[in-house]
Amino acid sequence: MKKLEKRAVMCLILAGVLLAGLGFYVTKWVMYGSEWVSFAANKHVYTDGRINTGSIYDENGDLLLKNTESGKPEYNDSSAVRKATLHAVGDIDGNILTGANRAFSGKLVGYNPVTGTYSTQDKGRKLYLTINAEVCKTANKALNGRKGAVMVYNYKTGNVICMVSSPNYDPSDPPSGSDDSSSGAYINRCTSAKIVPGSIFKTVTAAAAIEQISDLNDFSYTCDGTLQFASSDVDKVTCPYAHGKENFEEALANSCNCAFAKLSIKLGSSNLEKYTKKAGLTKSYDIDGIHTTAGSFDFPDSGVNLGWAGVGQYHDLVNPCSMMIYMGAIANQGKAPVPNLIKKIEFTNGWPASFIWTGKTDTLIKASTAKKMTELMHNNVKETYGESNFPGLDLCAKSGTAEVGGSSEPNAWFTGFLDDDDNPYAFIVLVQNGGNGAEVAGSVANKVLQKIVDQ
Repeated sequence: MKKLEKRAVMCLILAGVLLAGLGFYVTKWVMYGSEWVSFAANKHVYTDGRINTGSIYDENGDLLLKNTESGKPEYNDSSAVRKATLHAVGDIDGNILTGANRAFSGKLVGYNPVTGTYSTQDKGRKLYLTINAEVCKTANKALNGRKGAVMVYNYKTGNVICMVSSPNYDPSDPPSGSDDSSSGAYINRCTSAKIVPGSIFKTVTAAAAIEQISDLNDFSYTCDGTLQFASSDVDKVTCPYAHGKENFEEALANSCNCAFAKLSIKLGSSNLEKYTKKAGLTKSYDIDGIHTTAGSFDFPDSGVNLGWAGVGQYHDLVNPCSMMIYMGAIANQGKAPVPNLIKKIEFTNGWPASFIWTGKTDTLIKASTAKKMTELMHNNVKETYGESNFPGLDLCAKSGTAEVGGSSEPNAWFTGFLDDDDNPYAFIVLVQNGGNGAEVAGSVANKVLQKIVDQ
C-alpha cells in the first residue's frame, strides 16, 4: 500500500512538472512566437534575406514602405520623404536595427498564436507609425545634411510626430560597401546615441537647486567670465564672456557656466546624481520594443570637475530621447508618457489587428518644481532667445553649446516644449559640431514646430 502511495505521489509530481513545462512553453510561445517566425531564416516570410510581407505607413496613411514577395520593396514616391523617414522605417536589408521594418517585423508578418504566421488573407499586416512624413521631411531639410537628430512627441498621448537622424540616405539607392561606415548613417541618433549635453543639462541642476537650496531666492553671483578653483590654469570653469551680476533666473537665461558650477558645488555630487537619475537620464526606455541607450554621468566629490559636470560637460553623456521625455515631464508637471511609434496595426481588410498601449514614466520632477521650471524656461525664450524668433509659439526652452574637445566645433542643442494645450509637444534638436545652440539648433526647432502647429 505504501509503495502504491509513493508511486501515486511520484506520478503527481511528474504531472506537475509536465504542466509547469507546458505552461512555460505556452507563455514563451505567446510572448516570443512573433520573433521566432520572423527570424530571417524563415523562407515563408523572407525572400533572399528580405522580409516579403507587410507594409508601413505614416500617421496619415501615406505609404512609406511595402514589402513584396519578390523581395523588391515599394517606397514612398518622394526621395526627401524616404531619406527623412529612413531611421523610423528602416531599410530592406535590416541595417537600421531600430527601424520598423526590422524591429517590428513580427507585427508586419502578421503572426498570432491562433492562426500562426499569416494574417487572415496571408498578406501580412499594415503598420501605421505615429510619425508625420511631411514633418520629418521639414526636419531633415532643416538639418541640411549635418550630423544630428530631431525628435518631437506629444507629451499628452506619447505619439512621436518626428524622428529624424542625420546623416541618412535614400533606402531605394543605398550606399555600396563601406561608403557610409564612418558617417554613422545606420545609427538612429534619437534613440541609440549618447552625446555630451552641454547646457541643456542645467535644467536638471536647476531643478535640484530649486528643491535643495533653501535660500535660492537670494542667490546672487557676479560673473567675470572665470570661476577659479586652484592656481592651475586648468582648474577653472569659464564662460564665453562676463555676465556680470545675476540672480538665479538670470543665470539660467544667460546659461552662465560659472554660476551653475557654483550651484553644483553647493548641491554636491550626491544630489546631482540623485536628480539626474530621477530625471530618467540614466535609464533605457522601451519604445514599442525598441530600447533607447541609457545616458551616463560621473559626478566627482568636489572641485572643478564637479563644477563642469553640473553644467553638462566633464563625462556627461545624454540620450536625446531621454532628455525629450524629461521635457515632457516638466510640461506635464511630473510624469510623461513613454514615447510610442506605433499608431495602429490592421489586417489588409482594415480590421484592427492589435491594441496599442502607452505607458507612463515614474515621477521625473516634482509638480511645484516643474511649474517653476516652466516659468524659467519661458523666461529663457523671452530674455535670451527672442520670442520673435519663434512666432506664434508658446515656447519654453533651453539651449546648449557643448564643447567636445580639440578643434571641433561644439555640439548645438535646443530642447523644451510648447506650453499649449492645443499643441502639447516636447522636442529635442541636436546638430553635432554645429556651433551655437540657440542660433543653430533653435532655428531647426522653430522650422519643425511651425510645420507641426500649422498643419
